[in-house]
Amino acid sequence: MRPAGTLLLLPLALVLGLALVGPLPMGWALARTPIYVSSWAVRVSQGSREAERLARKFGFINLGQIFPDGQYFHLRHRGIVQRSLTPHWGHCLRLKKDPKVQWFEQQKLQRRVKRSLVVPKDPWFRKQWYMNNQVKPDLNILYVWSQGLTGQGIVVSVLDDGIEKDHPDLGANYDPLASYDFNDDDPDPQPRYTSSDENRHGTRCAGEVAAIANNRFCGAGVAYNARIGGVRMLDGTITDVIEAQSLSLQPQHIHIYSASWGPEDDGRTVDGPGILTREAFRRGVTLGRGGLGTLFVWASGNGGLHFDNCNCDGYTNSIHTLSVGSTTQQGQVPWYSEACSSTLTTTYSSGVVTDAQIVTTDLHHHCTDKHTGTSASAPLAAGMIALALEANPFLTWRDMQHLVVRASKPAQLQAEDWRVNGVGRRVSHHYGYGLLDAGLLVDLARTWLPTQPQQKCTIQILHNPITILAQTQVPQNVSACAGSPNAIRSLEHVQVQLSLTYSRRGDLEISLVSPMGTQSTLVAIRDAVPLHAAAIRDG
Repeated sequence: MRPAGTLLLLPLALVLGLALVGPLPMGWALARTPIYVSSWAVRVSQGSREAERLARKFGFINLGQIFPDGQYFHLRHRGIVQRSLTPHWGHCLRLKKDPKVQWFEQQKLQRRVKRSLVVPKDPWFRKQWYMNNQVKPDLNILYVWSQGLTGQGIVVSVLDDGIEKDHPDLGANYDPLASYDFNDDDPDPQPRYTSSDENRHGTRCAGEVAAIANNRFCGAGVAYNARIGGVRMLDGTITDVIEAQSLSLQPQHIHIYSASWGPEDDGRTVDGPGILTREAFRRGVTLGRGGLGTLFVWASGNGGLHFDNCNCDGYTNSIHTLSVGSTTQQGQVPWYSEACSSTLTTTYSSGVVTDAQIVTTDLHHHCTDKHTGTSASAPLAAGMIALALEANPFLTWRDMQHLVVRASKPAQLQAEDWRVNGVGRRVSHHYGYGLLDAGLLVDLARTWLPTQPQQKCTIQILHNPITILAQTQVPQNVSACAGSPNAIRSLEHVQVQLSLTYSRRGDLEISLVSPMGTQSTLVAIRDAVPLHAAAIRDG
């Protein structure tokens, strides 16, 4: 029987502004070798007669005018190969020297695809129920693929225990610039093999994002044409330095960092990033991607069995990370799921042992259909965000948070705590704003207007210590720094830093209540460890 809890309510009115940071992002599209064909487009000012003269003079066939105005003509030469990797310098030089030629261009093959739905032919794609329409609704990935978006030019790095870079379903997409081994301090992120295959986690997460499609092997990643890297940093001594270095690797090259780890999910630990790692987050969002901000996608945690609360995890509850929770195929809360106010969105994973799980790459060049936990949910979201970045590469880190909120829908997700907040959106501590819809995310990304510069308003609520009784309310009406340079107009993030002394912290519940009555639980009743001046950060 759990002890009776004490509830601390902090009604607070804050309005926070939204931001546009920096110039252009650093895109890294793959270059394709041009293939030249045996025809030219030529512009002459004197019409068909001049085009005929040129054709006879240089051995072309005049195929007629391109536009009805009689200035652009299509010429073909039978005396050269139909396809070549280099332009024909002789004919180009002759056209360039002719004074009647105003412009010309030897034609190149253009790569164009029909935007019809093409389902991957990979043998395990039929098992990928979360994106092949077997469940309603699924993640709506096929709709995005039908638009020709597959993650092309986007770089994702998985921070974990390494990545099997020569895996047949990852090798062609592997990006060495997005990879490093900080455990052994070398460029090779290949995992350390053991008899128990304990270092399979990173390879599994990577395959969810960017497993190659249509190679008749395993399944397909959500963004199967994205570049994928791996950082080996969990298989050895982990320090603040190693975490900060991992989160700071190639910030102008890597668009998205995907992390499925954090403090222990034991229902007792309150922990978060150190000084250097917090600085890495700050630098990432202010300087990464040419100033648009690095995207940090984070799994919310698997401590549900121990009544853990992901607000006690300073990584997933940071405003700089995009926290992702899980739901089962049936839309139920998984047994391992942690409820917290910092979760923004949800993707699929599994529940009980008989539930369908996630298909992805595995160690020893194998595949698995047994990946699960919020560790499986976060990489799916990272892949969907990669698709949105391909559609609009100019999105800032805060733009993406707004888009994820708007593209997440309650759908069939079952929970007792669904509430409508002050702006009419349904939200749950289990699921955030709901199941992420890749199609809606991409559609919104195409037309999204940049957010305004971020403003930060800091307000001290309590000036003198108070005694916490059975249910203590701390009301405060604030002006949102009105009249100052930091005045804010619309709510984006609220951070609460609270110091208190209490006999048993596990009996304490702390909630934040908005002026319109939306209650966010910052710390739920969880364990029974004595508390001395604990600080609750980043609520």
